[in-house]
Amino acid sequence: MKRFLISAAHKSSGKTTVSIGLCAALRHRGLSVQPYKKGPDFIDPMWLGNAAGHSCYNLDFYTQSHDEIRRLVEQKSRHNDISLIEGNKGLYDGLDLDGSNSNAALAKLLETPVILVIDTRGMTRGVAPLILGYQAFDTDLQIRGVIFNHVGGNRHENKLRAIVEHYTDLPVIGAVHRDPDLNIDERHLGLMPSNEAQAVSAKIDTLRRAIESQVDLDKLISIAGQCADFPSVSSIEIPAPPHAEKTVRMGIARDEAFGFYYPGDLETFKSEGAELISIDTLNDRKLPEIDALFLGGGFPEARMDQLSANEELRQDIANAIEQGMPAYAECGGLMYLCRSISWQDQKREMVGIIPADAVMCDKPQGRGYVRLTTNNRMLWPSTGDEPEVITAHEFHYSRLENISTPLNYAYNMERGMGIDGKHDGIIYKNLLANYTHLRDTERYHWIRRFLAFVRQNKVATHH
Repeated sequence: MKRFLISAAHKSSGKTTVSIGLCAALRHRGLSVQPYKKGPDFIDPMWLGNAAGHSCYNLDFYTQSHDEIRRLVEQKSRHNDISLIEGNKGLYDGLDLDGSNSNAALAKLLETPVILVIDTRGMTRGVAPLILGYQAFDTDLQIRGVIFNHVGGNRHENKLRAIVEHYTDLPVIGAVHRDPDLNIDERHLGLMPSNEAQAVSAKIDTLRRAIESQVDLDKLISIAGQCADFPSVSSIEIPAPPHAEKTVRMGIARDEAFGFYYPGDLETFKSEGAELISIDTLNDRKLPEIDALFLGGGFPEARMDQLSANEELRQDIANAIEQGMPAYAECGGLMYLCRSISWQDQKREMVGIIPADAVMCDKPQGRGYVRLTTNNRMLWPSTGDEPEVITAHEFHYSRLENISTPLNYAYNMERGMGIDGKHDGIIYKNLLANYTHLRDTERYHWIRRFLAFVRQNKVATHH
């Protein structure tokens, strides 16, 4: 199981663009590449998955146990030639003083060699103590190579290489020169919508060519091959999920406005008996024949003109929820269900089922990990195995204003912002809508719970 973890000395070193380029370059060589991303992020995995040609899976200490993380990597990497794990933040950064949820901790858990990406802007000799310090800080960690990024030219590169070779024992695997063409505007290219698919593949191609010409891929593949299989989980054959009969038709918004879904969650929907029916909120005029609706996160504000213009679908969704169709909305989906979205001095009408206006702000209004407890208003039936405290995450620039009628909530916020710092999970009829992004893991099988609610509702309406 060839694998390596890409990390950086600090945030914003350009490791995501390097990782995307590496996925594309390894794939271009004819290798089957399996990408992973540390943390709860949606955008980077979309790029990595697109570049690798395989869905990218999130590895997250906050929502997954150590065993689940190892099992997921074992299971998804097994049938591929090489796995790339992209870290988040810096190598040793994390929530806890002991670094238990850092990239370093993940590399040790997965017994995976680390390639350090170093942003070399304004740096020459200082690169040596930086590397030596990172190596000495945790000697159990296998830091196996370095890739320089944002290199100022050939002279700069030669200096850096000479310094690292003189003072350290770490091989320099590559030096990626500064080039504005390699930058990604992550905010709104993040979605990879179909009408931007050409822009995305052109960008990935540019990154691939830069990596192919500036990184020693043979050396990298050789380092990735120097790790053992996981003894603790290799012997365990993972049971295939039970393929339940397709008993639920689940409408899911997947278009240029909504695209934030975890690949593992979509797989779980299918294995739990849901047929996923894609809905294009910009172009479809009415809902297909469905039993329930799932509106995930995304950037509805970037497509608010088109969303607003599609009045027929907005009305159809409002009627379906009004008549009791089970629905679940997260973040961007919640915004769409409000009366309006305001952004950049523009305001557009939305579905109007939630009596509030979604207003975009310049700074994040809720960001990071959350802890939720459910109260007795929660719509979804208990499956008997849900945790007392649900761990999840939120990241939103919008907030709700002008709430015109008192709202019922399913969740109390133990940590995080949610709707108002105290609550999340607006309940209206059979709709649950929150800023929190849930992820289906062994700690919380939210999909099973939601589908139980949908099935219960189907039985009730047929009698």
